[in-house]
Amino acid sequence: MKATITTTAQYLPERSLSNQELEKMVDTTNEWILSRTGIENRYLVKEGEATSDMGTQIAKKLLEKSGKSPEEIDLILVATSTPDFPVVSTAALIQHKIGAINAWGYDIVAACTGFVYAMETGSKLVESGRYKCVIVIGSDTMSSIIDYTDRNTCVIFGDGGGGVILEPTENENGVLDAILHTDGSGHKYLTVPAGGSLNPASQKTIDNKMHYVYQDGKTVFKFAVKNMADVSKQILDKNKLIGSDIKLFIPHQANKRIIDAAAKRCGLKDEQVLVNINKYGNTTAGTIPIALNEAVESGRLIEGDLLLLAAFGGGFTWGSMLIRWGNAK
Repeated sequence: MKATITTTAQYLPERSLSNQELEKMVDTTNEWILSRTGIENRYLVKEGEATSDMGTQIAKKLLEKSGKSPEEIDLILVATSTPDFPVVSTAALIQHKIGAINAWGYDIVAACTGFVYAMETGSKLVESGRYKCVIVIGSDTMSSIIDYTDRNTCVIFGDGGGGVILEPTENENGVLDAILHTDGSGHKYLTVPAGGSLNPASQKTIDNKMHYVYQDGKTVFKFAVKNMADVSKQILDKNKLIGSDIKLFIPHQANKRIIDAAAKRCGLKDEQVLVNINKYGNTTAGTIPIALNEAVESGRLIEGDLLLLAAFGGGFTWGSMLIRWGNAK
């Protein structure tokens, strides 16, 4: 038995923030942002809108598209680095808001690799035979932890998310393999320094802007280029595949240059790679499920197609996943 994706959905806030608007906020230019990241626009939540609100919209869309009732959901997994609260899981809030009275769930914190981690977790729980209908969501409200006077980070991130329903299948479709990695030595290069048990909120942490994302851009870029490219190639080699076997590659949308490096390492052509970073920026755990839903809705995936996912995130975390596309039968 394997787990297969039977439904996809996405959610993006209404408010957009273009490069031209950022030019008026910080010392940057549209040309500078485009040349270094490939980003043209990103979306931000409205006041009072949080990660659970976006996740709830995603879950409702999944239910509507699948024709399932909230009572049919067994488990909700949410990949996020920006929960509504430090203690209550985003999954619990979504469970309550959609009325999934028979479901339990929890959050997975793996930064930009979070959705791939959550997919591996959800698929293994489905494969166990105990769970028949699992919602996996990747969603982040990055604007809540971004300093919009820091041009090194504010140009990169946006808000949004997406999700899938996983169900069991006994045919050849579904999640075939995954390779996941963690290297905690990278924690100091991409982090939010305060707000946890090491540096609880205080006047000092607020004054020093320690509740915003800190990124050593050069170090993160170097690690991301190598590790996301390597892990993408590793999963192909492990499964005796080459680039031409892959119908679609959906990488984490952090930087166009990182995406290009991973695609080149795997021998993929431009038409095999989905890139939407220009429209949404880096939505962290939300990038892959948003792109996946776009691929489905535009008809870029059909029964039997091989799909490759790959991501790299703070922690450091990175991983890849191989999926044969198709619904359960």
